[in-house]
Amino acid sequence: MLTYALAVLAACSNAVSSVLQRIANKRVPQSENMSLRQIRTLLHQPVWFVGIGAITAGFLLQASALGTGDLSVVEPVLVLELPFTLIIAARVFRRRLGPSGWLPIAAMTAGLAGLLYFLAPSLGGAPRVHWYGWLAGMGGNLLLVGFLVMVARRRRGSFRAAVLAVAAGSTFGLTAALMKAMTRTFAGGLEHLLSDWPVYAMVAAGVLGMFLTQSALNAGSLIAAQPGLTLSDPLISVLWGVLAFHEQVRQGWYVLAELFFAAVIVAGVVMLARSPLLADGGAGAGEPQGDGSPDHDQVLSESGA
Repeated sequence: MLTYALAVLAACSNAVSSVLQRIANKRVPQSENMSLRQIRTLLHQPVWFVGIGAITAGFLLQASALGTGDLSVVEPVLVLELPFTLIIAARVFRRRLGPSGWLPIAAMTAGLAGLLYFLAPSLGGAPRVHWYGWLAGMGGNLLLVGFLVMVARRRRGSFRAAVLAVAAGSTFGLTAALMKAMTRTFAGGLEHLLSDWPVYAMVAAGVLGMFLTQSALNAGSLIAAQPGLTLSDPLISVLWGVLAFHEQVRQGWYVLAELFFAAVIVAGVVMLARSPLLADGGAGAGEPQGDGSPDHDQVLSESGA
């Protein structure tokens, strides 16, 4: 139960971070997207630092969960980040969350519970990943991220935000795999941890994921970025767990039930992605960003909301 509790708290921290980072990125001109100038501009915004603090707390909670549980157990729970984002956005933007919001949240929660029940993940017999496994896995993961970034650079607006969010989520999936390796190294003590490579690779992947997240949240609204970010991270993480860490999941007829509940989760994500609460408090997805004009997000953040 501790593993699930830590994972839920991590999802909540990530949701807080998404809302705060989006508020900060709305003030950054789109001409600075995917550049170091974007980061320099964000460094002048206190709300961005609060968002970074929230996602740091999320990473620590996720690492603690992975220290007691498997990737295929912890990472699916992180899809709760999307409904948590919606609930927090309702509070920040002072809007009522009606049946159209609560229904998909309930569907996602039920779908997640059913998926974890039928997957019944358990540790396999060969938990250690060899160097060639890391090389192949990291290479394939980074090639996917690079391809998505190349596609995003050719597009603008919501499409760029969605593709960059998937790239960021895929990078965080790699970060989770490295985090799992780090938790096992940590058992040998701090000296052993700092002398092994996974901790440094995890930091590098985390920084890349953060950069891509900022670019996604600057390119478009939460309604464009959050679904891809929410789903790609657990998907890549579970693939790492099953293919690299040899975590075992139920097969046979159970696959039909697993696919059904996975479809319920995806349906809930699609329904939530259409919520106006993710459209930045009423701003349209095509509204120019970072034009310097006061908007609802800015008023709320400046008032301490």
